[in-house]
Amino acid sequence: MKQVKNVDEYIALSPKELQYKLKELREIIKSAAPKAEEHIRYRMPYYYYKGRLVYFGLSKKHIGLYIPTPIVEEHKSELKDYETTKVTIRFPLDKKLPTMLIKKLVKARINKNDELDKEK
Repeated sequence: MKQVKNVDEYIALSPKELQYKLKELREIIKSAAPKAEEHIRYRMPYYYYKGRLVYFGLSKKHIGLYIPTPIVEEHKSELKDYETTKVTIRFPLDKKLPTMLIKKLVKARINKNDELDKEK
């Protein structure tokens, strides 16, 4: 994908048949983190709240959700149905997004960022 200025443009330049999924993920993140700032970083939507919160990106077969450690590891059992790495969760394009799970992961990262902010 070419360089984009904002999340609206990122979604608009995505395949039409997948735009609804990206819009849905965006809304899930924004509802879980209403105080987060929305940006584009590394050519992907990026959310900032007292530090890195979450990124997402569209690939050929999945939407990747990138969330700083240790969130994926801490929720490994709940993520057993998804392909994961230390910071990545891959949601298949042919499956419904797990709204409540995504909200839980984003809120867990918010809590980590709040803790780190208090330590400063």
